[in-house]
Amino acid sequence: MNKLKSWLQTFWREEDGLGTLEILLIVAVLVAIAIIFRKWIVHWFNQLIGNANTDLKDSSVIPCNPASGANCAQ
Repeated sequence: MNKLKSWLQTFWREEDGLGTLEILLIVAVLVAIAIIFRKWIVHWFNQLIGNANTDLKDSSVIPCNPASGANCAQ
């Protein structure tokens, strides 16, 4: 019984692999937050992409294509 108790105490005090455990806990928390707020995140992302697409469609700026030989310097 004393041998088991001694082994458990040694195991509890051992710090090998502690960095890995901390990283796993951080990843687990980030995944949990992403799952909890996934609808909000997806809505925000779609709104962001939608606004970018709208801005590109409404833009009167003509893109420059250097391959066509046009002078793109402004």
